[in-house]
Formats: sequence, C-alpha cells, structure tokens
Amino acid sequence: MVPEGLNVEIAHGLTEVEEPGENVVAHPRWVKSLEVFVVVVLAIVAIATAWSGYQATRWDGRQSLLYGQASRDRFEADAASTYGGQLLSADASFFTAWLQAHSANDTTLQALYVRRFSPDYVVAFDAWLATDPFNNPKAPAGPGAMPEYHNPYTARADSLNAQASATFDEGTAARETGDKYVRDTVLFASVLFLVALSQRLNVHSARAGLTAFSFAMLAFVVISVSLLPRI
Repeated sequence: MVPEGLNVEIAHGLTEVEEPGENVVAHPRWVKSLEVFVVVVLAIVAIATAWSGYQATRWDGRQSLLYGQASRDRFEADAASTYGGQLLSADASFFTAWLQAHSANDTTLQALYVRRFSPDYVVAFDAWLATDPFNNPKAPAGPGAMPEYHNPYTARADSLNAQASATFDEGTAARETGDKYVRDTVLFASVLFLVALSQRLNVHSARAGLTAFSFAMLAFVVISVSLLPRI
C-alpha cells in the first residue's frame, strides 16, 4: 500500500507535469492560424492558375481567328488583283486597237474602241490625249501610265493586303500573349507545389525559406499577369 501522503505528492506531481502542457496550447493555435492562411493562399493561387489557363485558351482562339481573317483578306486581295490585272489588260488591248485605228484615220473604229474602255481608263485616256502624245516625245506611253489612271480593283487589292498584314500582326501578338499566359500558368502551378511542399518540411528554417521563395514567385507572377491584356 502507498501511504496517503505519498498519494498526495504523486497527485501534486502529476498536476505540475500537466501545467507545462497547458502552456504549449498557445503555439498550436498560432500554427493553426498560419495553416489556415496558407490554405486560403493555396485556394486563391489555384483559382488564379485556372483563370490564367483560361486566358491562355482565349488568346489562342483569338490568334486562330485573326489568322483566319488574314488568310481570307489575302484570298480576296488576290482575287481583286487578278481581276484588276485582267481589266487593265483588256483596256490595253483596246488601246492598242485604237492606235491602229488612229493610224488608219478610222474615226468610227476609234470611237468604238473608246466606248470599250473602262470608266477609269477613259479618264486616263482623255488626260493622255491632252498631253499631245503624237507630237510630244515626253508624253507617257499610254493611259495606263498616267497619274489619272485609277484601277479600283488593284486599289482594293492593296487595301486588303495592308489589312491582312495588320490582322496577321495582331494574330502574332495574340499568340505571344497566349504564350505568356501559359508561362504564368506554369508559374502559378509551381507556387502551388512549393507552398504545399513547404508545409511538409520539419525543419523550420527550410520551411520558412521555401515559403518566402514561393511568395516571392507569387508576387512576380501576379505582377506579370496584371500587365497582360485580357479578353
């Protein structure tokens, strides 16, 4: 049997042993608050990762759309250029025939060929005649060389080609933006991995260092994403 006095001492000793345990309770509360904060950060970073990936997909789609529009404009420009060249060739053929009629002093045939000219070629033809081409050696070779000559189809082809080039450049810029979003998505995912890994480290210095590096990377990615255009 244990004497009653000894029982009291043992009970008192157990009470004293439990007191230090009560003082440790404050530390787990701080750790728990930190863990809650880390969980919130991880959730935010996960959402940011998904959003960055979504933006990358949108910009890839915009790139494809712009490249498609540029290709369409190129096709229309080729068609307009081909038709404009055919129109100029036809006018040049009629002009050659007019010259032959003029050499033969056939005014009726000359008038017939003039009526076959396109409206824009007629304007240039009248301006060419005003230069007295049969007596002026400095006169242009024909109406097609006159500054007054305007081929609407060739002009449209030039406009479409310029538009296609601008649209293609926009598509290239969209591709580059999409690539940057892909890069930031990977960095966001890396932050998720590093933060999660840091919480598994038992060495406090290593955990603190990896956590600090993760937040530094997170700050860099957030700044990078904030500077990118959005759709």
